Amino acid sequence: MKFELLHPADQLVLIMDRIYQNGLTTTSGGNLSILDENGDIWITPSGIDKGTLTRGDICCVKAADKSVVGANKPSVELPIHSSVYERRPDIRAVLHAHPPGLVAFSTARVLPDINLVANARRTLDSITMADYAVPGSKKLGDNISKEFERGFNVVVMENHGVVIGADSLFDAYKKFETLESLAKLEINARKLGSAKSLEESEVNLSSTRDHHLMDDFMPNKHTSEECAARRDMTNLIRRSYRQKLFGSTQGTYSMRLSDGSFLITPYGVDRAYMDESDLVLIKHGMKESGKVPSRSVKLHQTIYNQHSEINSVLSANPPYAMAFAVTDITFDPRTIPESYILLRETKKISYSSLYLEADKVSSLLSDRTPVLICENNQILATGNSLLHAFDRLEVMEATAHSIVLALDICDLTHISDEQIKEIDKAFNLK
Repeated sequence: MKFELLHPADQLVLIMDRIYQNGLTTTSGGNLSILDENGDIWITPSGIDKGTLTRGDICCVKAADKSVVGANKPSVELPIHSSVYERRPDIRAVLHAHPPGLVAFSTARVLPDINLVANARRTLDSITMADYAVPGSKKLGDNISKEFERGFNVVVMENHGVVIGADSLFDAYKKFETLESLAKLEINARKLGSAKSLEESEVNLSSTRDHHLMDDFMPNKHTSEECAARRDMTNLIRRSYRQKLFGSTQGTYSMRLSDGSFLITPYGVDRAYMDESDLVLIKHGMKESGKVPSRSVKLHQTIYNQHSEINSVLSANPPYAMAFAVTDITFDPRTIPESYILLRETKKISYSSLYLEADKVSSLLSDRTPVLICENNQILATGNSLLHAFDRLEVMEATAHSIVLALDICDLTHISDEQIKEIDKAFNLK
């Protein structure tokens, strides 16, 4: 989807629907705006159900005389949007909402740690907090725009929510979605123990450009096997996004084809609207012409080269499983037999090894260790098929979720060693 080719009103409806459907705002909460090339502000209306918003509901505040075009009144937070645009000419879109994770931090009046995960840090860069003021007031607009004037693009408001500015509405949404996911991750991690932050040097490791430097090739045909794989991957990628296993431009899925080539998700493409043509074919170390594969392409290639039994590799950032990636707590899947049978013995690897030691990371994978927890980065799940790997990823997140919930009840009781031996024997597990 060419998001930038949509009319401002359609962009606002699309993103507000996405925010609402993802449970990140309520019927009456949140507002979005776009500053167009004429200086007019397109903004969501006040008092209209966010779950049924249409392009006809959107208001346009004219630059020339501040008159309002449209059937509704602009959001009461228009002063925030106007003030940000006045003080930051580079910003072309503003997003304001009250998602539960960020509201928790805003009421505690502390900021989420954006250094917990490298992808989050790259997306957000820096955040700050603005003083409380009455919603819709000039004072609140001033408090927020002052922080934007200082160079911040993400401003959490005391006892309110968050305001994000960007050069496009989709970029603002990416920052918003990332920050809310990060807030929930930190909350989950704190239930387990102390969360660990990345150092600046570690964050820089993730800025590899290997995925840009591969030679190109032009496929002369697309087999029925490849077309089926593109269809199946696209369906599961969209499903994974809906299930919040990763964010809009995060998460890497790949699948090996019978000739040794493999398909992999592209870099920077929105997972929610991805289609079959977006996936990148990798063959003989070269990438499909005109496309940029995920940053993880070399790691996936290494795994396929070393493991003939692995036909799919998935990396994602599910919020409960990732809580184990940002703490020192060991993930033990021996909660119920089904979790143990699919996950067996997961291992945790260092953050740096993911970028510097691909061979070592790959060597840790086996039938007994099909899933790796990568510190402050991702969950890496493998399988003999795409669905097999996806099942493991889902079970990993469900198991982690149940462990976090159980901690609110009492200490966990895992399946005993003797019981594990019984399961191994009954299911012929080695």
